[in-house]
Amino acid sequence: MSLIIHSSIPDAELINRGKVRDVYSVGDKLLIVASDRISAFDYILATGIPDKGCVLTQLSIFWFQFLKDLVPTHFITANVDEYPAPLPRYADQLAGRSMLVHRARMIDVECVARGYLSGSGWKEYKATQSVCGIPLPAGLRESDKLPQPIYTPANKAQSGHDENISFDRVTQLVGPELAARLRHLTLAIYNRASEYAATRGLILADTKFEFGFVGDQLVLADEVLTPDSSRFWPAGHYSPGGPQPSFDKQYVRDYLESIGWNKQPPAPALPDNVAARTAEKYKEAFHLITGLTL
Repeated sequence: MSLIIHSSIPDAELINRGKVRDVYSVGDKLLIVASDRISAFDYILATGIPDKGCVLTQLSIFWFQFLKDLVPTHFITANVDEYPAPLPRYADQLAGRSMLVHRARMIDVECVARGYLSGSGWKEYKATQSVCGIPLPAGLRESDKLPQPIYTPANKAQSGHDENISFDRVTQLVGPELAARLRHLTLAIYNRASEYAATRGLILADTKFEFGFVGDQLVLADEVLTPDSSRFWPAGHYSPGGPQPSFDKQYVRDYLESIGWNKQPPAPALPDNVAARTAEKYKEAFHLITGLTL
């Protein structure tokens, strides 16, 4: 197992350090390194999750390849030997957890698809019987399957929770033509991925995508269909009417709730057994989705 909390690539310019990813400028391209940092309740925790960055990167690459006939992506290569010099000398930090990608002009909308009623969608439904302005049938329970998948975009927030917005608001932000393309692509990708997940014994409850432009081409970017950006539920344990077991960070959230953390900084460290169990959940998700072992 490997653990990288902060990458250090002195021969490339670090232009962004997010909750999980370190992004470096490499000429006209970007190097994205997925660390083993984990956040919960909007704070980065003091403890990393071994190999988490490898799981996120390898899953994204799997899905980029799986979806390439449906949507172009920003992905170029994850083979460190193909990276421009002198990056290959940092293979101990980059192998398995990094990818070289085209620079994209990102669209400031989180493109969310929901096939089931969970998370913020469930909270909004309880208050308004709708999600992002989309009316839903009365009497739905938490985790119920929706009559059909819905597009529920959100404003991308640099800090704090993203805010759900209506399709009309997306139209105001990006124009009607692009808004319609984003909705169509988001639902098409969700449907394709959800059909595949079903063959692997998984339910894809919801997921979020990010898109951008490389030149004039609209591309899928960032991470795709990972446990950090999606809710995957084991189909064999599906029981609507409450929350479902999943392969996301719920194990960590449950621990933090159990110790009574007030969700203010500094974020606490995780016991070794919680970090190890969380690492197992990420690797289990990778195996279930791809059929491979990390």
